[in-house]
Amino acid sequence: MNQQTVHTYLMNKPLVKLTQPFAKDVDVYKVNHKMFATLALSNEGETDENGEPIWWLNLKCDPDEAQSLRDIFPSVIPGYHMNKRLWNTVILDGSVPQGEIERMIDNSFNLVVDNMPDKDKQAIEALL
Repeated sequence: MNQQTVHTYLMNKPLVKLTQPFAKDVDVYKVNHKMFATLALSNEGETDENGEPIWWLNLKCDPDEAQSLRDIFPSVIPGYHMNKRLWNTVILDGSVPQGEIERMIDNSFNLVVDNMPDKDKQAIEALL
């Protein structure tokens, strides 16, 4: 997945808002004012084999699963500028399959929604 396909997938979740509270080059995706993802250019100026910039995707994660994903995929690292126990950074260099990235996004979204009050959670789940 590249930046645009990830952005589209994130924005297609119900009630998602895009903000940039940290910097213009860091997109923050929130559901009901709660962050579940960030998307930013690599701070290391990395490019792929086509010379395109590489993007980093931060996602909330169950702590046990977070470590398992890091063990499986070299492009999944502890969350950059995040709580490293609860967040992973996925380096969008093409090495992690699209279905796996979508699953990680879904899990991040669901973790945030699951921690909301029942009324908010039910409203969001009705839109899924």
